[in-house]
Amino acid sequence: MTDIVSQRELRNESARIMRELDAGRSFVVTRNAQPIGELRPLRRSRFARKQDVLDAFRGAPKIDSQQFRIDVDAYLNQGVEVRV
Repeated sequence: MTDIVSQRELRNESARIMRELDAGRSFVVTRNAQPIGELRPLRRSRFARKQDVLDAFRGAPKIDSQQFRIDVDAYLNQGVEVRV
């Protein structure tokens, strides 16, 4: 949900607004009751823990790298075409 916040409220209550941004809330900033901008939280990087990734792939079949290259070459045309 997007809340409306005035320029004055943004100035006077910036700490509260920053906490709410951190919690995922968005704001439309107004000046003289006219919308002039939007404040919204940025997406945070999501990293998986190393152990979780290792556990997820533990039961995966082994990959034969030579056969993988053969399969990729058969599927993709990686030839170089000379332009004139």
